[in-house]
Amino acid sequence: MAAHEFLSAPPQVRVLTLLDRPYETAVAAAQTCYSSRGIVTAQDVADGDPETRDRIARGIYAGGHHTTFQHGYVQFALSNVSRQFLWTFLHSHTFYNSEQVSQRYVPVAPEAFAVPPLTGEAQAVYMAGVEAQIDAYRRLVDLLAPSVKAAYAQRFPNRVDSRAGARQMQRKALEVARYVLPVAMFTCLYHTVSTLTVLRYWRLCQQPGAPLETRAVVGRMVDALVAADPPLANVLESPLPPTAEGMPELGALAAFGSGADAQKFVGSFAREFDKALGGRVSRLVAAKPDNAALVAQAVRTALGLPRAALSDADAVALALSPAHNPHLTGALNLTTLSRLSRALYHAHYTFYKKLSHTADSQNQRHRMTPATRPVVSAYLGDAPDYVTPVLIRQDVTLQRFYDETMARIWERLGHLKRLGVPDEFRAYLLPNAVTVRLVESADLSNLRHKLAMRLCYNAQAEIWRAAVDEAQQVRAVDPALGRYLLPPCGLRALADERPHCPEGERYCGVPVWKLELEAYERWI
Repeated sequence: MAAHEFLSAPPQVRVLTLLDRPYETAVAAAQTCYSSRGIVTAQDVADGDPETRDRIARGIYAGGHHTTFQHGYVQFALSNVSRQFLWTFLHSHTFYNSEQVSQRYVPVAPEAFAVPPLTGEAQAVYMAGVEAQIDAYRRLVDLLAPSVKAAYAQRFPNRVDSRAGARQMQRKALEVARYVLPVAMFTCLYHTVSTLTVLRYWRLCQQPGAPLETRAVVGRMVDALVAADPPLANVLESPLPPTAEGMPELGALAAFGSGADAQKFVGSFAREFDKALGGRVSRLVAAKPDNAALVAQAVRTALGLPRAALSDADAVALALSPAHNPHLTGALNLTTLSRLSRALYHAHYTFYKKLSHTADSQNQRHRMTPATRPVVSAYLGDAPDYVTPVLIRQDVTLQRFYDETMARIWERLGHLKRLGVPDEFRAYLLPNAVTVRLVESADLSNLRHKLAMRLCYNAQAEIWRAAVDEAQQVRAVDPALGRYLLPPCGLRALADERPHCPEGERYCGVPVWKLELEAYERWI
């Protein structure tokens, strides 16, 4: 089922762990719902009539009773897959778990990148571009060293010459330098999903983004899964076609023309969106009215108490204050199971957001704060459009080198366009720095958890900045709720748990729990 090969190194897909008989487990789960003798097992189904098994499987599938197919889980090991594929497809939804090699902490292998099916001059331009960006990455790591060391020494004067200090400074240089790398760079990862998710992957594997690579990778995943459990082929639908009939995005875009006609909208959209941001990385654009009152009433409902017995302020404190709700400071994040904490689901917020591709790749891992992200034509404009890290903006020499690197990248993108290379393939040459504009929404429970992780000074810089923006604005519109949007150290301080910082040797060096949100300032 895999598409024809196009990568310099074909994607590698291995099944590491698979629930035994996921297909028959789905049927067994369905039969258990109506069983007078208790649990029906997959072995019971296997020992029964195959025609009955398949009739039930097709029936529950066609009827949309898909929870039965979520009982089967498969753990994949994926290698030689691009960052672009992960961002556009594999991590662009909710129901998965991944652990991948980090570009923040691990130097990239220079030969590990995706190569689309190009020939002649187009292939030469593409290969030269990737090699130039990798060279720029290496050079930027070296150029950043003095600035990183100076900033680090200001915060940690006693650690500069230590082994731990050297490791932290190297990582910071890698984190910033990676902005010039192309999104074509490979990664490897563990990826665990349900059987149902694999079926959905295959059905939608040709959606806009990186459809050729997506079909190649997902095809191997499906092949491996069906090889391990052949009856699954009975409910496997064919991929939707990459046409206006199969993909609504393509149908909508077709109404505005293609190529140069469609390109004219990209710049005006970006300017319109950026104006709406008002200078922020993340701007709150919508919030439910009476969020605090909704949370308070949900708390009273959970406890069966009238307003006369429990005021709004006290109810909110029960759900959101670590002094009253110990679940908020634990590492296990028990809030999804806690009755009081579930009261936070009823408050809701929506943000406009602007991040680099590399920052949003981390941001989207917060799967319970979902976002609408752009199709490739919306961020592949003719003019350079990129995010510049703070550390580079602080040094004229670094800024000049960075801007020149970006200008050359967009020149090559334009060259490939003139050669007729499709957007899908040109996009692999985009730098990690390319701007991504998105709309993101979250209930207070999941926003609280995300900000607890990302207000920490150890968080990736762009996402940290967005988290500060979001916490400030929620505090402005819902002060009774927003006052509890804090990093882990701030939450632990409210609960009087020590040490306040749970990071151990990774402590950032700043007693952030003593600071007001407006005083937050990263060392870089």
